[in-house]
Amino acid sequence: MLAIRLQRLGRKGYPVYRVAVQEAQRHPSSGRVVAYVGSYNPHTKATNLDVEKIEKYLSTGAQPSPRVVKLLVQEKVKLPSWVQKAGKKEKSTRNPEKLRKNQPEQPAEPEAPAEVEEVSVEAETPAEEQATEEPAVEVEEKAEEAEETPEAETAKAEAEESTPEKE
Repeated sequence: MLAIRLQRLGRKGYPVYRVAVQEAQRHPSSGRVVAYVGSYNPHTKATNLDVEKIEKYLSTGAQPSPRVVKLLVQEKVKLPSWVQKAGKKEKSTRNPEKLRKNQPEQPAEPEAPAEVEEVSVEAETPAEEQATEEPAVEVEEKAEEAEETPEAETAKAEAEESTPEKE
């Protein structure tokens, strides 16, 4: 089977291509070319195609590469119906949910806790731990029994805030 494809020429960094008809199994740079039917310069976008030869090879079943199909469409060469025309590629994102625009909005300023009180390890006594589970009345009695220290007062205030008051 024959293929119509581009064969790279030119110096390093400045490619120029020949449009070559060759066996599909061969590499484009190998020397086994059936015919050269044109050239393409991607820098100047200049194309020189021998339209009669290209139509002859297309009618005998030569398969054009996708880039050659684009060049033939630009030059308005009549293509057989079986030639697949390269459509525009749609950009696809692998994980669109990870994009910033698809993330839920976060508040501009991070919410800081209202008042952070430091509770030392010494303030946590078994009596105070039980106080959080017991009603507020018993908490006050046990707090009075404990030493009157600033740490005990803060623990008492926390215990009162954490227990719901019954009305």
